[in-house]
Amino acid sequence: MGFPKGRRRIVVAVAALLATAAVAATVHRVLAPAEVSTPARGAYPPAAAAAVGVVGRLPVAPLIVDGRLRVYAAHRQIYADRPVGGRHRTTPYWSYRRWPAELDGVVASGTTVVSRWSDGRLVALDARTGRVAWEAAGPAPVGERTVRRTGAATVWDPQGVFVARAADGRQVVVATGAGARGIDLADGRELWRADADPGCREAVGTTASGQLITVDACAGPAVVEFRDAATGVVGVRWRPPGAGDELVASPVGCGTGRVGCAALRTAAPGEDAGRGWLVGDGEPVPAPALDRPDAELVDGTAVAVVDGVPVARSARTGAELWRRPDLPAARLIAVQPGRVHLLTETNDLVTLDPVTGAQRSWFALNAGSDGIGWAPGAVYAASGFVAVERLREPVDPTGDDQRYYLTSEPVILAAT
Repeated sequence: MGFPKGRRRIVVAVAALLATAAVAATVHRVLAPAEVSTPARGAYPPAAAAAVGVVGRLPVAPLIVDGRLRVYAAHRQIYADRPVGGRHRTTPYWSYRRWPAELDGVVASGTTVVSRWSDGRLVALDARTGRVAWEAAGPAPVGERTVRRTGAATVWDPQGVFVARAADGRQVVVATGAGARGIDLADGRELWRADADPGCREAVGTTASGQLITVDACAGPAVVEFRDAATGVVGVRWRPPGAGDELVASPVGCGTGRVGCAALRTAAPGEDAGRGWLVGDGEPVPAPALDRPDAELVDGTAVAVVDGVPVARSARTGAELWRRPDLPAARLIAVQPGRVHLLTETNDLVTLDPVTGAQRSWFALNAGSDGIGWAPGAVYAASGFVAVERLREPVDPTGDDQRYYLTSEPVILAAT
């Protein structure tokens, strides 16, 4: 004996409504915007110094924070592990995930890690706990670029987000894209905002004196402008003598993420030849020792490989300080305070003192049985460590990640 025909229709309709509601609830739970924060459960690790040599290999690019943690980027997640000198990636110490936004860039200063997302949101995490310190609205990123599976572009070379130390000691996060904003690193308070046309204005870095460096081509020939990071006020607007209408400005002598830069190199688009300049509070000052496109600046010393020989000159006077003709053929791959890093043709990592040219360390950049038959990709140097992406030879920039990288753990980490 079944339901009468009319009641059967009511039952079917109610069941359909309940099923639809259940599906809608499931879709909402899966697709609704969400944040998942998993704070640290263990103690904040002490600063560690690894023995000189190869530390290990990693599947993703590490950003060393406070000398204690390694921070990584995933598509929709930022997470950290420990210790800094660990041979492999370990279980996350903390992690933070957003949906459906995508992670666009990461910068860090002291124990604060700031993540920028595809919707422009800025989220600061306390590196000691992994907890959210503050959130702030920022301008949406503009443009597209390739970010491969190591995430090196996100943590080693973020675009449109910088940290600057103002003259009063305050640290400011500057985010650019569809506009520009200055955010106090300490509490996430907005300090200023400015309209900007990303089609003709590009932020390239910050100076050691607390200014945002921008190339502005919106109203005529391109100029380099220096904006106070704490107030948003544009001070100096400058064009290199003899420059054409178009201009490329590349910061030199910077920390990770092109912050705290001490110099600038300017050139016409597509040209290797350029002119080096020291930057400060006023107009840039010529620094011919930085004219070479491969010249680096560290501890006031301009270093380049000239005719196969590493040579160092005073960035301010141009006087030669030292040269090392006794070294094998090598390329300059990175610098950091107190260290100049060279990679030989046989993938030995040679580290020199930038002031004297004396050797600090020399060893083969090889892990396990991986061998030395690889080409260097992106490079990162900080806190005495060097991390290098190892690419499969011959390098195919258009290949997928499996073809592009040497192994499933392509990043080799070394202490120098």
